[in-house]
Amino acid sequence: MNEGAGRGSVVLVHGGFVDGSGWQGVYDVLTADGYSVGVVQNATVSLEDDVATTHRVIEGMPGPVTLVGHSYGGAVITEAGSHPKVRALCYITAFAPDKGESVGTLIADPPPGAPVPPILPPQDGFLFLDREKFADSFAGDLPRPQAQFMADSQVPWGLDALNGAVSQPAWRTKPAWYLVAGDDRMIPPPAQRAMAERIGATTVEVPGSSHSVYVSRPAAVADLIKQAVAAEG
Repeated sequence: MNEGAGRGSVVLVHGGFVDGSGWQGVYDVLTADGYSVGVVQNATVSLEDDVATTHRVIEGMPGPVTLVGHSYGGAVITEAGSHPKVRALCYITAFAPDKGESVGTLIADPPPGAPVPPILPPQDGFLFLDREKFADSFAGDLPRPQAQFMADSQVPWGLDALNGAVSQPAWRTKPAWYLVAGDDRMIPPPAQRAMAERIGATTVEVPGSSHSVYVSRPAAVADLIKQAVAAEG
C-alpha cells in the first residue's frame, strides 16, 4: 500500500503574485506516494473570497484534510482552517496571522536591515512585484529563466487580500507545522521563526532556500507535509 493511502487528503494553497501551478513538484511527490491532493486556484482579490474558494476544494476532497499554505496562503489557511474537515495546518514560509491581523499588519513594521520586497505602488487596487527584482527577491534559488517566467506571469494581488483580517485563527485549535526558508528575501527568516514559535508549530528549516522553496525544493516541502499527515493520521 502507498504510504498516503487512507490518510485523508492534502490541500495546497498558493500565495500572492503566483498561482497554483507552482505546487506541481510537491503535488507530484505526494501523489506518487498515494496521497489525495487538491490544488486551490485563488483569485487573490480578497481574503474572504479566497477562503470561500479554499473551502470549496476542502469540501470536495475525501476524508480529513491537511491544509497547506505558502506565503499569503498562510493567511488563507489560518482562516479557512477552521473548516471541520481540516485536522492540521502546514505553513510553507508563510504568514500566520492572529485574530484581527492581516498580511498587511504583519509587514507594516519591518526590522532594521531586513530585505524589503520590491512591491510596486498599487494599480487600481492591485499589487505587483518589480519584474527586474522579482528573481532576486522571490526566486533566488531557481534557474533564471524560470524565475523570469514567474516575474512575467504574475497574478495581481488585491489590496483586500493583503489587508484581509483573520477572524478565527485555526492554529489556536489545530496543530501546525512550519517550514522556514533559510535565504528568504520576501519574509525574513527571523520573522518566519517568530511566527512559527507563536503558533506552536513543529518547525524545520531548509538552509539556502528562497521564498520559492515550494518550487525549488519540493521533496523537502512534501516531507514536512507528510509529517503533518502522519502525526494526525
